[in-house]
Amino acid sequence: MPPMTPPPIFDRALLRQRLARALRSGAVDFLLAWTADELCERLAAVKREFTSIADIGTPLPFLAEALAARFPSARVMRLAPIAAVAGASNLARLVGDEEALPFAAESLDLIVSALALHMVNDLPGALIQLRRALKPDGLFFGALLGAASLQELREALALAEAEVMGGLSPRVAPFADLRDLGALLQRAGFALPVADSETLIVRYADAAALMRDLRGMGAGNALVERLRRTTPRLVFARAAEIYRERFADPDGRLRATFEIIFLSGWAPHENQQKPLAPGSAQMRLADVLTRKSNEPT
Repeated sequence: MPPMTPPPIFDRALLRQRLARALRSGAVDFLLAWTADELCERLAAVKREFTSIADIGTPLPFLAEALAARFPSARVMRLAPIAAVAGASNLARLVGDEEALPFAAESLDLIVSALALHMVNDLPGALIQLRRALKPDGLFFGALLGAASLQELREALALAEAEVMGGLSPRVAPFADLRDLGALLQRAGFALPVADSETLIVRYADAAALMRDLRGMGAGNALVERLRRTTPRLVFARAAEIYRERFADPDGRLRATFEIIFLSGWAPHENQQKPLAPGSAQMRLADVLTRKSNEPT
């Protein structure tokens, strides 16, 4: 029997609608701008020229545009979620979905993605597609939201909904944690996988200001299992009270956590550094520890 397809977590069509609405209203891009800048800074440590580059799903085009400026002789393609954010004319612009990549196998030597992959329904499958699209020794560099993101909002909404309505409904996306994402890179076949995270604390005057920013990012609730009927306003009013009671700083401003997890991995190549085979070490760990313990302090 073929493997069963897991049920979808996210309403991908609704995500695109939310992004389009955010763009019409004036998108909030500070989190994406910080993440894109950090990706570019980390990529600067890789001393290599890339000639075929693809930006996969990043909500706005400035990451792809920055790479096009840095690698002027490269062909830079941008797979945008909607046509309105396809990007500048010097990019090869496509509209598509991160879950169904249109690239041929072994056709790219650099793939980047910023704040998009945490909203795919099949992240392991998406990573496998990314690895297949890379040439041997090609590089994937991505960033997505991690499990600690919006932990304050998640707690306040859950407590308020349980108190007011006597139960819970899915409201904040179930982001993956750092350890799981590192393992997924390995499962997808990447060589030399690395996963690490940065935590940003953004402070707001009140919970309503945070919610406005999330809408401005196109990041409203798009879970398939979300509550379909109107939520009583009392739930949000009580959530705002709980948020202030539990997560206010001494000056009264509220903390909101965003955990950004950075992923990198290489398409396998015979010339890459390989880990030592088990049993091939020239010195036992016990000998090293004994030597250390006998050294004068």
